[in-house]
Amino acid sequence: MIKLKDEGSQTPDEGTHASPWSAFLNEATQTFRLAGFENPENEARRIIETASGYSGGSLAHGLEQQATERGVAHLDAMVERRLQHEPLQYVCGAWGFRTLDLMVDHRVLIPRPETEIVTGVAVAELDKKSNKDKKLVADLGTGSGAIGLSIVAETENVEVVLTDVSSDALQVARANLAGLGIHGTRVAIYQGSWFAALPNEYRKSFSVIVSNPPYISTSEMETLPPNVRNWEPPIALASGEKGTEYLELIIDEAEEWLDDSGSLVLEMAPHHVAGISERMSSRGYADVQVFQDLSGRDRGVVGRWN
Repeated sequence: MIKLKDEGSQTPDEGTHASPWSAFLNEATQTFRLAGFENPENEARRIIETASGYSGGSLAHGLEQQATERGVAHLDAMVERRLQHEPLQYVCGAWGFRTLDLMVDHRVLIPRPETEIVTGVAVAELDKKSNKDKKLVADLGTGSGAIGLSIVAETENVEVVLTDVSSDALQVARANLAGLGIHGTRVAIYQGSWFAALPNEYRKSFSVIVSNPPYISTSEMETLPPNVRNWEPPIALASGEKGTEYLELIIDEAEEWLDDSGSLVLEMAPHHVAGISERMSSRGYADVQVFQDLSGRDRGVVGRWN
């Protein structure tokens, strides 16, 4: 379940093992190294943090503590899953995204740094609209809720609507919402395909619409790395033959839902950026701009509806 990032620890409340957590950290690191993992130390540390309940600044202290029997059983299960190449994020069951720790599993995409940038662009667009009494945001195809829940946690005087066609994904989003505290009272969730999920009273009312939609073409699916192709939900990855089908749909329909000067923020593959930018301009969006991810690659487009 979601929680604000915490440097605290959990105190084991059950029978202890004969060895400290540091011994299990060394063992897990060696196991992953022998398996050929690229970052065995980091992966082992993440799994030990999850199994032990000690993380961040408390890990050094926790490594000196005797491991619990339940914790070691959890550790063993996680190591086995990781050796089967299940993504580390799913193995741990939670992953950091901006200021939040999100519950994640196979029902949703793994939150990625690229999408953190997209969220930051959406927050910046909201900041430009500070003169409004209340600002409304739609996070379309929300998955785990990463974008929308981060926006509501970081921004005052904003209400957020999350949508997804997948009931499985919305179960994860609701679990994350449940741990958001008082901020969660400013979030609504609807199931459905893109704008069809939204009640009509939301028309012409959104200050920002943001989305990280599926943007992989059907032909590109087979070229994805196995850890993506074999584990992450295809419904959240594949768009169609071009890969831009959902992006185009959102651009074309968003004008009916954005308020005057409302902004549309979209994540996409780098090779889609030029075409999508042109489409937004041709549809009447103003101030269309391309933004980059942390690697300096074109990663998304933002524009304002007139």
